[in-house]
Amino acid sequence: DSPEIKEELLRKDDRFLTLLKDVYVESRDPPVRVKDGGGDHLPCKQEEKRLTKLGHLEALDVKKVPKGKISIVEALTLLNNHKLQPEIWTAEKIAAEYSLELKEVNSLLEFFIPFTVHEFPRETKKAIKSHKPKQLT
Repeated sequence: DSPEIKEELLRKDDRFLTLLKDVYVESRDPPVRVKDGGGDHLPCKQEEKRLTKLGHLEALDVKKVPKGKISIVEALTLLNNHKLQPEIWTAEKIAAEYSLELKEVNSLLEFFIPFTVHEFPRETKKAIKSHKPKQLT
């Protein structure tokens, strides 16, 4: 905060400037060495992808997924297909159709079940009969 320190900081020292002008720096990059690792640093093999099988729900989901994986919409579709037609949509057919492991498809079909909506017929609904409130006397 003192003015003397500020002045000292801003003052140029001619002796140091002349010494600084005599300094010469030369820089060189080290020679590039090729490691004999047999391709350790090559880019990884890209995952093989497949087009999704979405039908009319195509706009709702991703277009490509890695092989061995399924999208959310595909999972719901195959679970629903298996639920509605289990004799046609067997675990083996689902595994082949979606490029999945049979063991994973069996687990999927065992532990994930789509919701079912039950609507009761009108005749069985019980109507609440209105009653007149009792008057207090």
